Amino acid sequence: MNYRTYSRGRALLMTVAAFALLTGGSTFTYVAARHFATDPIELSLGAQAAQAAAPSSSGYNYRRLSAPDRTQMLDAKGKTVAIMTDGARTVHISGPRRTFAEPRFTKAKVPAAFWVRLAPREWRAGAEKEKWFTDWFAKARKDRSPDVLEVAREYTYVAQPKKDAKGRQYSGDAAFGPLSDIDPDGRAENSDFYDYLGLSWEFPDKKEKPTASHIRSLDCSGFLRMVYGYRLGYPLLGTNNAGPGLPRRATAMASVGPGALLMPNTGKRARELDRLLPGDLLFFNAGPVQGANIEHSGMYLGVDDRGHHRFISSRTTANGPTMGDLGGESILDGTGYWALRWRTARRI
Repeated sequence: MNYRTYSRGRALLMTVAAFALLTGGSTFTYVAARHFATDPIELSLGAQAAQAAAPSSSGYNYRRLSAPDRTQMLDAKGKTVAIMTDGARTVHISGPRRTFAEPRFTKAKVPAAFWVRLAPREWRAGAEKEKWFTDWFAKARKDRSPDVLEVAREYTYVAQPKKDAKGRQYSGDAAFGPLSDIDPDGRAENSDFYDYLGLSWEFPDKKEKPTASHIRSLDCSGFLRMVYGYRLGYPLLGTNNAGPGLPRRATAMASVGPGALLMPNTGKRARELDRLLPGDLLFFNAGPVQGANIEHSGMYLGVDDRGHHRFISSRTTANGPTMGDLGGESILDGTGYWALRWRTARRI
């Protein structure tokens, strides 16, 4: 099924799905997670500890881990409370379990053991002793407002619109946007967050205006910029140059973007699954010529209830953000389309 055929059918499906929502149905929803014998948090620690846990006056214990360099916060029983990664602002905080699902496009569900929050500063070793962190973390651990993962699901198929105090829609089902007549795969990175919003935007390095045909649309990198940037306040750039913010295109995010690079882009399939945590940015070679080129980006969600490493991204075949399997399974393991094309990842 091509994009244009799918788009024509999408309007009808949205009408049906809207009725389902009114009568109790759901799309990319989260519900109470069932019990898993192995704690997903402990599974995601990856590399061995580089330094044993050290007690602190805060009542938590801390230990240093490597690959990537990070600090693990533990409670008195040795359970993970949070993980902070050197050079990154994302903090992974344990909290009430959730399960994410998108039944329209996949039967898989993703249990979420972490709440992914943005700290006001990048983490560095020893920052657990600094006042900015202790003050922020005391509030963040109790915060139940939408985190990175929940904000991401607000743009999936038939997600209900939300509007700000001025009546402007800032979330709800996003399309991918018009396709390119030049690219052999039909992909076009032309729908950024300001296009979705229909607002002009002034970046530190560029000014942009929305395009009428791109309203309510987000391409793959635009989706990530909407979630992390516009919604959660991560700095954004208007160009693809290195700088204090998230660049525009997926290839620039991967090569010169901020945060911690989790594995090098060797031009071959990335295999360091144990280094990933929910919310990490993923980069793929989705072009006709394989190698180190990056043409697609997504966000890691975690291990699903079938044992697969699942992600969400905005794609042409699903006409917008999805964790589903239309146009290739949204998993990093196995021998599927996206698994073979995964090249690298960042934690911002």
